[in-house]
Amino acid sequence: MTKDKVKGSGLSKEILVAAWAIALGAIAPMLDSTMVNIAIDQLNKDFNTTLDTIQWAITGYVLALAIAVPISGWLMNKFNGKKIFIGAVVAFGITSVLAGLSWDVSSFIFFRLLQGFSAGVITTLMSTLLVKTAGPENLGRVIAIVTTPMILGPILGPVIGGFIIHFASWHWIFFINVFIVLIAVPLMMKSIPEFQPFNKDSKLDVFGIVTLAGMSVALIYGITKAASHASFNNSETLLCVGVGLVLAVVYVIYNHIRKNQTVLPLNLFVHKSFAASSIGLFLANIAIMGPMIIMPLFFQTFRHFTPIEAAIALIPQGVGMIVTRPVIGKMIDKFGAKYVVMVSLVLSLIGSIPLVFITDKTSMIWISIILFIRGTSIGGINLPLTTDAYTGLDNKQIPEASIGINIIENLGSSFGSAVIATVVASFVQVLHPSFAESLKGFQAGFLVSAVVLALIFIPSFFLTNKQSKTQ
Repeated sequence: MTKDKVKGSGLSKEILVAAWAIALGAIAPMLDSTMVNIAIDQLNKDFNTTLDTIQWAITGYVLALAIAVPISGWLMNKFNGKKIFIGAVVAFGITSVLAGLSWDVSSFIFFRLLQGFSAGVITTLMSTLLVKTAGPENLGRVIAIVTTPMILGPILGPVIGGFIIHFASWHWIFFINVFIVLIAVPLMMKSIPEFQPFNKDSKLDVFGIVTLAGMSVALIYGITKAASHASFNNSETLLCVGVGLVLAVVYVIYNHIRKNQTVLPLNLFVHKSFAASSIGLFLANIAIMGPMIIMPLFFQTFRHFTPIEAAIALIPQGVGMIVTRPVIGKMIDKFGAKYVVMVSLVLSLIGSIPLVFITDKTSMIWISIILFIRGTSIGGINLPLTTDAYTGLDNKQIPEASIGINIIENLGSSFGSAVIATVVASFVQVLHPSFAESLKGFQAGFLVSAVVLALIFIPSFFLTNKQSKTQ
């Protein structure tokens, strides 16, 4: 095998091709989850059902994904990671066809659950296999380069979904996944190296998997209900979050009794980088994902944009994310995560604080510039935090770390969406909200995001600083 370096990246051709193949396998779930939101109204009419019922297609997908995360760790320990990953991608393609062929709302929700489960396996394995493929010295560059298509999901997904709904039908939102899978699978079979089981001697930790999956489902469902009720003070949220917290305590006790011989050993948090990255990623998902929910609503409410126009208005943010990613990867590998995150946080606040003062009269040019600046910083927060989570871990700990990171990110994004949606709704869900009150709700949501971004400075002090090690 030739070890020629690809010009400009400093990486071997084999590493880049394998990493791109892994990323390609994850594109379909990334696009799918954002495109489906656009189809809700048409699904509701075609299946002649209620909005609450059809929302289970969205919620169920997320919950099934959460259940798959701890199971993925055991699969990687026991079996060849390449085969499991390709199998999950094929399963996602098959369940996409079935979802597109659904004959009623019950069958549609069931196939969405299967889709969500396979997506959970894909996203968890993707992180682990990229870490193994890149090696610690190249991790920043590899993840920065190959996860570029991943950011197109939230940005382009609604636009693509809108065009599909307009010119075809909701069925093609799922059928289009088949074309992606047909391209990805042969490339993955050819390019991804064989990954031997990480820890073949590990036994299936049924109690740990069930407890972690139950905790994730209870917390995410409870938080989702908070968003729909526009308040955390409702019986469904209090019950589910309470159950989730009890299961978390049960898992801590169980992990202590088993002396960290569990599906997610809590001694991972003894590693300073892993603990700091985990806290940072939880906060980052709140601060970044929350505004992504309310920004399109702002455009539709105050600028009277259509859903597609609102999605297009967010493209400057996506462009900003794409432009800086390759540079961010090189900076992570050269300097470590600490200062990359800190500089990015400053940029992010410059691109976030102005949103607190945004009005219906604010020029779209200024909004586009603000979103572009915000976009340039997002990768500089998430990428270093993700790469630093694996710093100093041995091979057997990589699948376990991926489980922890995925659970934390899922909880963070759900919590962020719920908190910011609740803040906005607390202003606008009065009997006759005035224009000013509605606007204040959105401004308050952006303020919450800015405050949480500032809090990320605290864990960033504990991240890796490669410069200090070389001096």
